[in-house]
Amino acid sequence: MTAVLELLEVSRVHGSGATAVNALRGVSLQVGAGEFVAVMGPSGSGKSTLLNIAGGLDSPSAGEVTVEGVALAGMTRADLAQVRRRSVGYVFQELNLIPALTAAENVALPRELDGVSTRKARAEALAALKDVDLAGVAGRFPDELSGGQQQRIAIARALVGPRRLLLADEPTGALDSVTGEDVMKLLRSRCDEGAAAVLVTHDARLAGWSDRVIFLRDGLMVDDTGTPPTAGSLLTGGAGR
Repeated sequence: MTAVLELLEVSRVHGSGATAVNALRGVSLQVGAGEFVAVMGPSGSGKSTLLNIAGGLDSPSAGEVTVEGVALAGMTRADLAQVRRRSVGYVFQELNLIPALTAAENVALPRELDGVSTRKARAEALAALKDVDLAGVAGRFPDELSGGQQQRIAIARALVGPRRLLLADEPTGALDSVTGEDVMKLLRSRCDEGAAAVLVTHDARLAGWSDRVIFLRDGLMVDDTGTPPTAGSLLTGGAGR
């Protein structure tokens, strides 16, 4: 299995001295091509920090991070931005859609920034919008759409183009259960096509789409199992136990 994402003994400390917060403590994780990994744990356990570091939005205090075999340490800001545009698709809780751009333009933007022609970028954007059942709103602006529609546009933007690593932080939070299931099917299908995905979620039903579950507590990886968790296992503090 080829590693698309690898974290080796990664730690992240915020602040210093008596007020220092250990968001991550020596976490190691490898996600291969075609693998879907869910990350679970209570609030403040380090889940979002792990996702930010995996995608180069934050830097570890110690340890190493590689994406498609390329080490992120020491990269310039421009080089990191290029890695994110080409290799990493994000779906975070803050959608970060640009109000002045239409749905199709928002989705196409990362591809255009990476030098893809406007015509090709738009075609890819329309295909991604079709995948999330929003082809009919391609010409509308974010403030003309519901919160759930905006969330699906953000998902389409993460999935557009040939990205190999998908990072999702509660991607179905603003969606109804049926649409949320459709989104999970789409993420699963991208993994089946060879992408790697890391999903942060509190929902054991969503984690059930994954191949493997990582459970964090207080910045530590306390469980790494190939069995998706049940609701009962979460009450006892473990994943898949």
